[in-house]
Amino acid sequence: MSDIYALLKEYYGYRSFRAGQEEIINSIIAGHDILAIMPTGAGKSVCYQIPALALEGITIVVSPLISLMQDQVRSLISMGIRGAYLNSSLTPRQLSLATERAKAGAYKIIYVAPERLLTESFLDFARNAEISLVAVDEAHCISQWGHEFRPSYTRIAEFIDAMPYRPIVAAFTATATNIVKRDIAEQLKLQTPFVLTTGFDRPNLYLAIHKPVSKEQWIIDYINENSGESGIIYCSSRRTVEKLCAELCENGVAAAPYHAGMTDDARIKNQNDFIYDKVKIIVATSAFGMGIDKPNVRFVIHYHMPRNLEQYYQEAGRAGRDGERAECILLYSSSDVALNKFMIGKSCEENESLTPEEKSVFLNEELQKLKLMTFYSTSKSVCLRKRMLNYFGERAPERCDNCSVCAGEAYEDIAAVSVRARLAEDVYNAYGSQGKIVPDKELFERLKSLRRNIAMRQSVPAYAVFPDSALREMSCIKPKNEREFLSINGVGERKLEKYAPAFLAEIRKYIEQKG
Repeated sequence: MSDIYALLKEYYGYRSFRAGQEEIINSIIAGHDILAIMPTGAGKSVCYQIPALALEGITIVVSPLISLMQDQVRSLISMGIRGAYLNSSLTPRQLSLATERAKAGAYKIIYVAPERLLTESFLDFARNAEISLVAVDEAHCISQWGHEFRPSYTRIAEFIDAMPYRPIVAAFTATATNIVKRDIAEQLKLQTPFVLTTGFDRPNLYLAIHKPVSKEQWIIDYINENSGESGIIYCSSRRTVEKLCAELCENGVAAAPYHAGMTDDARIKNQNDFIYDKVKIIVATSAFGMGIDKPNVRFVIHYHMPRNLEQYYQEAGRAGRDGERAECILLYSSSDVALNKFMIGKSCEENESLTPEEKSVFLNEELQKLKLMTFYSTSKSVCLRKRMLNYFGERAPERCDNCSVCAGEAYEDIAAVSVRARLAEDVYNAYGSQGKIVPDKELFERLKSLRRNIAMRQSVPAYAVFPDSALREMSCIKPKNEREFLSINGVGERKLEKYAPAFLAEIRKYIEQKG
């Protein structure tokens, strides 16, 4: 069996695992079912991809979103891992060809939409293949008590039961209350699973609540203050998405809309434009984002208050997946409460799968969650991080010194603050104050430009080549040869082979020009 540390370095370019990853990986390899609750950005995909490489046979990853599958498979291929996806974006001919290749053992990891699991062609493949692991991503979608229930997820257990032998089953989610955790375990029929919650805190995220007179003007000022940074703006209605996006564009901001009322082609185009950095800002309803693997989102703004803290945590958590400083800002107004009450009542009435008694329980539960969300959104003296972590059953200090309450920022009509200024301060604190070398900003920008050109040629997102953190480290260390280049976090042996010549040449050129 492969050494998991050797696999981590070879394919991902890192020498150590993040919190919880090693325990989960070892448990899967030992044959145990898994239920893992890990915050967004904690590296869930590594927890099933490394076992997939270590185990014999094929790993099936059940994923709800086409875009996530495409991103993950592109990343796998860029690392030298044989991967594929099967979903509705493929033509019948492409699906048939991919399935035939899967039968021939061409892939180590296959991403599949839950709707496809019980199709005749996929069942025929799965029953005749060696399936060692079924990983269920966004597992909270299986629970009616979760905030993103998807009926297709309830058939995953039926697919597993249809196998000639039972594979290991690993379920992953970023958010789950106790009732949702129990539901996931029951619905997937997990057998004495190893359950791990790695903690919900994301120390790199700055949490803020503001109540501006004009939300639109506040957002325009904020984006101008943070020009060039990627960000997501969430709105509760399609109408607000279109209106705000048009207003941003009129003010010279390159923004794209995303909501369920758009055509599939338009949604896919706008999402890809955002992922590939063709537009920096996407204005969206909650239809956007689950599984979006874009690490350099520097801010997430909520135009309306979400209906519960699970939804807010999930959506706000799409900021700062690279571990660097990012901001999660909620723009509150009292009308948000009434809007959410209306939407909760409507969704409860329209849920035909619930009995009248279940509807009553569901309604009360959702209204209680809304009350706690409102407490968070109107907090003037209690630390926001403390409120958030306490909601998920985690203890927290009285102050985090990384939220608008602890910072003493005015709640009413505060001016847009700059994430750029915070980032600059963080760089100084991390490097300059400790006497280390400050990253070379000019070289960093040149390496970003090189990365962008390579990514465009290969039709992959820029972060699939190298994350910003790797480029920043390169600009600090200025590696002169392959050995030094391999020492950079995020550079594995596969990426060394593919990208080292171009990046080393750019660094040498820069050093020669600067003398």
